[in-house]
Amino acid sequence: METLGDTDPKGKLYRSWQLKELLRTLPRQPVGQAEAELKRWIFRASHSRIPEVVELCRKIRRRRDDILRTIGPGYSNARLEEFNNKIKATIRMAYGFRHVDNLIAMIKLRCSGLPTHLPTPTL
Repeated sequence: METLGDTDPKGKLYRSWQLKELLRTLPRQPVGQAEAELKRWIFRASHSRIPEVVELCRKIRRRRDDILRTIGPGYSNARLEEFNNKIKATIRMAYGFRHVDNLIAMIKLRCSGLPTHLPTPTL
């Protein structure tokens, strides 16, 4: 921490790290407590005088209701991101396909969850 104080005399890096950690804990809290914490975070971030954090604060303030709605049921978009990643990887693999139908078939096959076992040669 002393080295950080020498390299960052105004403490912007440390304050931005603190704000990031506070924001990271929001999804694990009950909705009422998360709402109060988010309100406090917005106040602290808007007064931090760190341009990047203030810009993020504006965006979070605009999407505040959406953020609180996702905290309530505890849903995550991890599965959707997984499918997007599989599709992107399949598109990279299918670069040489001549028809889009082959690409679509490959995406359906990879995202269906069916176990695909390639034949192995017997010696």
